[in-house]
Amino acid sequence: MTAPRPAARAIRLALAAVLAAAGAAAMHAQAPLPTTPPSPDPRIGLKPGKYDAGIALWNLQLASNTPPSANFLDKVMTDLAFTGKYVLQGSYNGFQVWDVSNPAKPSLVVGYVCPASQSDVSVYRNLLFVSGEGTGGRLDCGAQGVHEAVSKDRLRGIRIFDITDIAAPKYIANVQTCRGSHTHTLVVDPKDTANVYLYVSGSSSVRSSEELPGCSNLAPGQDSNSAHFRIEVIRVPLAHPEQAAIVSSPRIFGGLTEPATHAEAPEDVAAAAKAAAAARAEGKFTAVVDGAEHVIPSRYIDPLLDSIVKARHGAGAPTAADSAALRGVLQGLIDAWFGQRPAGTPYGVRPGPDQCHDITVYPAIGRAGGACEGYGLLLDITDVAHPKRIDAVQDSNFSYWHSATFNNAGTKVIFTDEWGGGGAPKCRATDRKEWGADAVFLLQHDSLRFRSYYKMPAPQTALEVCVAHNGSLIPVPGRDIMVQSWYEGGISIFDFTDAEHPKEIAFFDRGPSDSTQLGEAGTWSAYWYNGHIYSSEIARGLDVLDLVPSGLLTQNEIDAAKSVQLPFLNVQSQPRITWPATFALARAYLDQLERSQGLSAAEIAHARQQLARAEKQGGTARTATLDGLAAALRRGAKGAADPAKVGTLADAVTALSAGPKR
Repeated sequence: MTAPRPAARAIRLALAAVLAAAGAAAMHAQAPLPTTPPSPDPRIGLKPGKYDAGIALWNLQLASNTPPSANFLDKVMTDLAFTGKYVLQGSYNGFQVWDVSNPAKPSLVVGYVCPASQSDVSVYRNLLFVSGEGTGGRLDCGAQGVHEAVSKDRLRGIRIFDITDIAAPKYIANVQTCRGSHTHTLVVDPKDTANVYLYVSGSSSVRSSEELPGCSNLAPGQDSNSAHFRIEVIRVPLAHPEQAAIVSSPRIFGGLTEPATHAEAPEDVAAAAKAAAAARAEGKFTAVVDGAEHVIPSRYIDPLLDSIVKARHGAGAPTAADSAALRGVLQGLIDAWFGQRPAGTPYGVRPGPDQCHDITVYPAIGRAGGACEGYGLLLDITDVAHPKRIDAVQDSNFSYWHSATFNNAGTKVIFTDEWGGGGAPKCRATDRKEWGADAVFLLQHDSLRFRSYYKMPAPQTALEVCVAHNGSLIPVPGRDIMVQSWYEGGISIFDFTDAEHPKEIAFFDRGPSDSTQLGEAGTWSAYWYNGHIYSSEIARGLDVLDLVPSGLLTQNEIDAAKSVQLPFLNVQSQPRITWPATFALARAYLDQLERSQGLSAAEIAHARQQLARAEKQGGTARTATLDGLAAALRRGAKGAADPAKVGTLADAVTALSAGPKR
């Protein structure tokens, strides 16, 4: 057989390369995954039930649901913290520790009974911190509560546990505060390795100075030591945590006046008045919240009545006189809980917030976001022990600023609005999308600039408490993606890379927990940690969910997010995320360029081919292939539609060439 001529051989080789590339492209070109949500929305019309409610998912799968352990059944589950292979879950009855080595089957390590509201948790090394605010919490963690108006047994502040043996936590110290700790935020000062700090937000009434010396309920103008209009900063020496103490009480609310707020919808005011009248006729308790009269649930009333009975050294059921006594003080208690204050400053000007609900710190940029009742605050925390307010924003569409989340670049902040305090249905078809939602702000030159709202889009029933609550970033490189809880509205994952057009990309929801009345269930917190989403379900325990690839989020993007492994996480103490050099990271950026058409189809196909080739190679051959690809990408960036993202991809390829060969 005659050997082919050189020119013919070159043509055949070129043709073979083209056919190989076409074959690879054909293998890659699968049926496109959907990019639009299902219609009709499967969240609408779900079957009710506490443990057998209907479930709707989109781009998520439920890996497991683990009911509360025996001592925590029918108790409210609250916030989450993470360390190693453990999830720590707060509860009004203490806290539970779950081993999630197998996310499909979490196992209980310990259920530590120590009643308090609301037992928010955070962790650092061998230390666990737990918030206590209610008047019934005891220093000795006893379940009998505290019933006296003044008691040496009461705990309102921070409990500190040694969890060196996480199966046997040791209660080693506490720090008492004047208004207790509704929430707290653990802050690691990059300049102080000997201590950690806690920012404590206490939104309850001021305790008597007879119980805790130094506590003052007077206005700051009357007493410079007033417990109002300040937060507490606790310093915890790591070598001697038993020496933890308050080191400052920054008055970060100075000069703020009462913000403009919206009233309840007229139909809700009328419905609330009707329900309140019927409840009063039945002997139930009501109070005014946000301008409308509401029925106060028995879970709040029963402990208060019990305290009144015990305070008079009685026993048994409350009497009519006990109920009358509670009615006389209930509105004042509600005012304190919800920050509803009477006019009390000069010239009739009402003051602004006197406490934050929650503070999220981002030490890497020296800033914090304070969700502070009627305002969103931006704080300078470069001096961790003495945070200072540098900006404040208000929004009449917001009722109760609840929590904050920074994007990883530190250029955006999301604030949530817990309209109604988490006790009312606010996601009905008739509810405005701006109410009980998220607000997306740009952070520019230490100023917050509003850009848009985001609200879970599926209408919920009048039997489902639904409003924005706790969430966290999902570390997808190159994008700003958040997972967030909405109580009985379930979990919504949304992309806010475009700050003006946030978009839902996944969801999980259950039907109402009760078919006849508002239930006590739903997701309190939904957080991403080391590859999974963990949700604290108020009644149903602990949910673990996993992302499923879609036309909105690829497997490569999910794998890159999973590559971020943290030794511990307190969501309100945001770490700066860095991604290890992996092929998944490079492919994630490539998927994004394909989605946005930021690079030509031919260059994307070439990059995919070279990454696949390099992954099969080793040593110098892999380095040469990756270096060649990085160089080609840098050349191509000049004419690309998204040169910045192409440059980021080139950097990821270069890092992959220089780093571990994974």
